[in-house]
Amino acid sequence: MEFSLSDEQRQLQQLARDFTRKEIIPVASEYDQKEELPWHIVEKAFEVGLLNVGIPDHAGGLGLGMLDECLIGEELAYGCMGIYTVLMASELGITPLLVGATEEQQRRFLTPMTQKPSLAAFALSEPNNGSDAAAMHTTAVLDGDEWVINGTKMWISNGGVAEITVVFATTDRQGGHRATVALVVPRDAPGFTYNKIKHKMGQRASLTSELVFENVRVPRENQLGGLGDGFKIAMKTLDKTRIPVAAGSVGIARRALDESVKYARERAAFGKPIAEFQAIQFKLAEMAMGIETGRLMYQKAAWLVDQHQPHGFESAIAKAYCSEMAFDAANEAIQIHGGYGYVGEYPVEKLLRDVKLNTIYEGTNEIQRVIISRNLLK
Repeated sequence: MEFSLSDEQRQLQQLARDFTRKEIIPVASEYDQKEELPWHIVEKAFEVGLLNVGIPDHAGGLGLGMLDECLIGEELAYGCMGIYTVLMASELGITPLLVGATEEQQRRFLTPMTQKPSLAAFALSEPNNGSDAAAMHTTAVLDGDEWVINGTKMWISNGGVAEITVVFATTDRQGGHRATVALVVPRDAPGFTYNKIKHKMGQRASLTSELVFENVRVPRENQLGGLGDGFKIAMKTLDKTRIPVAAGSVGIARRALDESVKYARERAAFGKPIAEFQAIQFKLAEMAMGIETGRLMYQKAAWLVDQHQPHGFESAIAKAYCSEMAFDAANEAIQIHGGYGYVGEYPVEKLLRDVKLNTIYEGTNEIQRVIISRNLLK
């Protein structure tokens, strides 16, 4: 059993840490307030090699593993979970191609993304179905050598600005998951439009969109896998990509702890720093316990992915545990800051707003508990 990172992983971790402190933290509050995607961060992440790191080497990418991606994700989320989501949702959009595409398709769709700053998106949820992913209403009808897509997708990160979007649709609304297909839709496809979702509670630096498909046509060769494989590709994707959500949650919790330690040392009450009060010390200790155990869990799940071993059980535990742990850490950070924690003068109120979404996207934590219990009972 080995708990140390390789030299390459430590260098990657330090690169992401330095990038976060230099590029993300100084602008995180600004883009949260403006509710805008900071495209210049995407461009700089591309320049230093922190964008779309999962693209395989045969498609011109770095071909980094899941643990590598999670090490990056923890550092990015330390700076801003919204900006983290811009970059990591692109990895989510790429993953269906890693799971279900041929090498030729990977080269066709992913190689261009290694040549300029580009994002990908994953379009599964709809206005009337989220957790019930098989009950989708977006349809795909085969017309000769083209799929014709009609419908609406909801809550799509990077939606509308992504160069490619993997869209999940059904060929028969009564057919359940056996009628689903996964189709790669380019950004400029005629009939493909988007509407930005505004006034989000948190993660405002990320773009979340409603996607509308009106007779959008894509070639049959844009289909990943076979007919009926769409749902399977989506579930295999989420089994992997909920692990970086766990890693990002650990990053937020780390930030909550660091801000709390700093404030507790500076703030005085009853003639001494509040860090000397046991009530504060216990809160800090709880945060540290959660961070250390959460990191071990997400790293185990990521290691299983990299070893090509089953990982759905572990990834569900990591996602549910880490996101709830991080929410508790952010909440306690506000408590430690008192009234100052409730306003934007300090970053902890943003941490709480941002991390709440971690318990919802990539499968709600209630769905994670379904996955966990099914593994126990099967």
